[in-house]
Amino acid sequence: MSSYRISGKGRVNQSKPVTFTFDGKSYRGFEGDTVASALLANGVHLMGRSFKYHRPRGVLTAGSEEPNALIGTQRPGADNSRFEPNTRATTQEIYDGLITTSQNKWPSLSFDMGAINDRLYMLFSAGFYYKTFMWPKSFWDKLYEPVIRASAGLGVSPTKVDPDIYASRYLHCDVLIVGAGAAGIAAALQVAKSGAEVVLVDEQAELGGSLLSEESIEIDGVSSSAWLKTSLDQLRAMDNVRLMSRTTAIGYYHQNMVALAQKLTDHLADVPENSPRERMWRVRAKQVILAQGAIERPLVFDGNDRPGVMLAGAGQNYLNRFGVMVGKTPVFLTSHDSAWYAAFDYQDAGANVVAIVDTRVDMDDALLDQARQRGIEVFLGHTATTTSGRLRIKSVSVNPVAHGVVGAALELSCDVLLMCGGWTPSLHLFSHTKGSLKWDEEARVFLPDQSNEECQIAGACRGLWGISSALEDGAKAGLEAITALDLSGEDVTYSVGNDRAGTGETHRELPTNGNPGKAKAFIDFQNDVTAKDIRLAVREGMHSIEHVKRYTTNGMATDQGKMSNMNGLEIAADAVGKEVPKVGLTTFRPPYTPTTFGVFAGYHKDGQFELTRKTPIDSWAEKNGAAFEPVSQWRRAWYFPKSGEDMRKAVARECAATRKSVGMFDASTLGKIEVVGPDAVEFMNRMYTNPWTKLAPGRCRYGVLLGEDGFILDDGVIGRLSEDKFHITTTTGGAARVLNMMEDYLQTEWPDLQVWLTSTTEQWATIALNGPNARKLLEPFVEGQDMSDEALPHMSVAECKVAGFPARLFRLSFTGELGFEINVPARHGLELWSKLYEAGKAYDICPYGTETMHVLRAEKGYIIVGQDTDGTVTPYDAGLGWAVAKKKPDFVGMRSLKRPDLVAEGRKQLVGLKTKDPKIVLEEGAQIVNDPHQSLPMKMVGHVTSSYWSEVLGQSIAMALIEGGQSRMGETIYIPMAECVLEAEICSSVFYDPAGDRLKV
Repeated sequence: MSSYRISGKGRVNQSKPVTFTFDGKSYRGFEGDTVASALLANGVHLMGRSFKYHRPRGVLTAGSEEPNALIGTQRPGADNSRFEPNTRATTQEIYDGLITTSQNKWPSLSFDMGAINDRLYMLFSAGFYYKTFMWPKSFWDKLYEPVIRASAGLGVSPTKVDPDIYASRYLHCDVLIVGAGAAGIAAALQVAKSGAEVVLVDEQAELGGSLLSEESIEIDGVSSSAWLKTSLDQLRAMDNVRLMSRTTAIGYYHQNMVALAQKLTDHLADVPENSPRERMWRVRAKQVILAQGAIERPLVFDGNDRPGVMLAGAGQNYLNRFGVMVGKTPVFLTSHDSAWYAAFDYQDAGANVVAIVDTRVDMDDALLDQARQRGIEVFLGHTATTTSGRLRIKSVSVNPVAHGVVGAALELSCDVLLMCGGWTPSLHLFSHTKGSLKWDEEARVFLPDQSNEECQIAGACRGLWGISSALEDGAKAGLEAITALDLSGEDVTYSVGNDRAGTGETHRELPTNGNPGKAKAFIDFQNDVTAKDIRLAVREGMHSIEHVKRYTTNGMATDQGKMSNMNGLEIAADAVGKEVPKVGLTTFRPPYTPTTFGVFAGYHKDGQFELTRKTPIDSWAEKNGAAFEPVSQWRRAWYFPKSGEDMRKAVARECAATRKSVGMFDASTLGKIEVVGPDAVEFMNRMYTNPWTKLAPGRCRYGVLLGEDGFILDDGVIGRLSEDKFHITTTTGGAARVLNMMEDYLQTEWPDLQVWLTSTTEQWATIALNGPNARKLLEPFVEGQDMSDEALPHMSVAECKVAGFPARLFRLSFTGELGFEINVPARHGLELWSKLYEAGKAYDICPYGTETMHVLRAEKGYIIVGQDTDGTVTPYDAGLGWAVAKKKPDFVGMRSLKRPDLVAEGRKQLVGLKTKDPKIVLEEGAQIVNDPHQSLPMKMVGHVTSSYWSEVLGQSIAMALIEGGQSRMGETIYIPMAECVLEAEICSSVFYDPAGDRLKV
């Protein structure tokens, strides 16, 4: 056993040793240890290097707020695939074989070349990056950016695919309690007895909070540990209680939804097969109780960051919970009573406490008596001015302060300095809800004020110190929660002996007798932000706390300012000359602590990372050799190659077969929305540019949908099935967007309209038949509908049966050929496809994919929204002015179409292009210029939107957006490419059958 481990003390299992490695060296701890506690037990304080100055750093805290001891963790194994950087050594439990490494150093932790930055610290003052990297401009690409990229970041990113499994679940409960310390447990007992469903969560491996490190306190006549065990056993025995350890509440959202990240296997040496590493819980609670406690505040003085300088509360935690004495000759530096109790615990455990140094002059006589009884020297009214030691603290200089004057220094030798600058209530989760805060001038802390959610706050989380206050307040919060649920409970009181409720003062920087401009008094330990950096930022004009934060990076480290925000705020307020509330507080955002990407992704990994939607006909396409492409979230047949064919040959064959006889296409992915209600036609008139009032039932119309900005958002053919029912089609990628937009207008702008919207995209399978023989193939399958041109003309819709299946039959075309789209219930889609295909063999039917569809529509000049439009194209730019109603009083985007910029000369307009060499197919996205001989950089006047080889025309075709293009027919434009400049002639975008005769056969 190491000399820093106290036999029989603490809550770790000293009968079960655990071996792990740190930077290649083997260490031994016990079951229940964290990496930090085990290393401290072995006398190791140096665990990392700071980000900017690469200063040696050791453990500062004992919890998730740790800014210094960030390590890489890895499971043993041949492939070494399970690696994670930036794990907090203070929260990572050890297990046999765990491999841990320090970060941000080279070549070693004890000798780091990056520490040269510490010697050159004057070059790296606050905001240096805003000044240094501006000049000379030519240095950016060659010097600044490469150096910054090489230096940026903490730790090393994993290089292999994460092999772990992550899970997610939803949970509903009556009361969710965050924090299982004294207040949280008291609240849980109160709520549980009422019969309400309660969930109690805590991020630590063991529930109990500060009770785990308070041995001398008695509750209701028994020791705190005995009371804790009895209370937890009582809660575990109740069916309406769920206890969750290793579970962090990472975000608090609207309507009492709290996100929990639960670690399931990070503490296990042998992970059961297929067990998830972490689980995300999305909890919806009727009442939430926040009992997260408070975070100890560091003191700010020169040299406060050396390894061996720790928070007093953390030292007490390591001693009483883990049985680890972090130092044998500690000095306690404090402005709060709590550090005195920690000093007493250390002295009682066998340490030789060198001194208690307190910044206050007047002290409670009871504390002074206890120190005197233990033989601990006390220095009141003293400050710390510096520390010494390279890789671990060796001494601290303390000076008396009288009437603002700092006296001569006294050097105290020590192997650890335990400091306490007071306590800050943990309000991050409360702040996620935009709850208001109030400033307590006496305690100099922010406290919760008005809540926007059904939320109670208890214990130190709202500025109450001591176990007695926490228990009483927790029980009260529990009673308020169940009362809000119309349940009954009783007032509960607790008898607490030897309580350690204390008081204290807070400071900005501690007074110093040296030059404050040279003192390295750190506020943000991870980002190396010092007190002088804050004051420099204010001098340079950063008076907003948000600007100070970004200029100095204070509070932007992975602890989200838990250690630094309040000290930084106090100093900034002093520098600005305002009170703290006037300066304000920076914004706390989820997640509360750093959280793996895996737990957010949950089951969405590999093949499940993004949902791949498949049509009912997809299996047929796969069986028949289709090549696929992703379109939005759908997998779509791209083309159907035959033996020896590449894509160009396959597409040319499919195009020719469709134009010659008949082709069939799976259009099931088109978005489909049903608009129903007495006001359906009025709704359509307001949404789309076209008029709809006179569209007769059984007829279709091409519709253009604009955004409020007047630009094309979507399009599609819309059929009127009856006076009060429309069948809308949208682009594949626009289905959800269009429905959301319609719902938004219906609910917020036109709630008076009686209209109901239903997404039917996946309810209908859609098969498109195109070509001269399309009617001949389809007609024998149709029941209840005359298929003649007179009875079912182009742009008609009929409800009938096809092959015995109920269908919505559209006569329309996206190819320029005679065309039909048959919509049948999705469950019948594959069967109908198979029947049509078998019957179509008599007509040399050809299934075709999306690439052929693109070629066929481009030959006819039909646009695809999102390809031939770019979010800045109006209907007039796209040649669709005929689809804009001239007499309607209003529609979405109508007013924007009249804006000067949208009717100005020189707008980019959609036109066709014919290349000078008809065999050259232009690259989509290629830029277009008027003069290829102009000086660089050339003025780009447009770009190619669509470009294909047309087999039926025997030449290439293209569409493009060009400035003033519709008035430039016949002009030559130029497309500069890497090796040559191509020429093309502006022409109509309709290349094939401009009269539309083939639609009418």
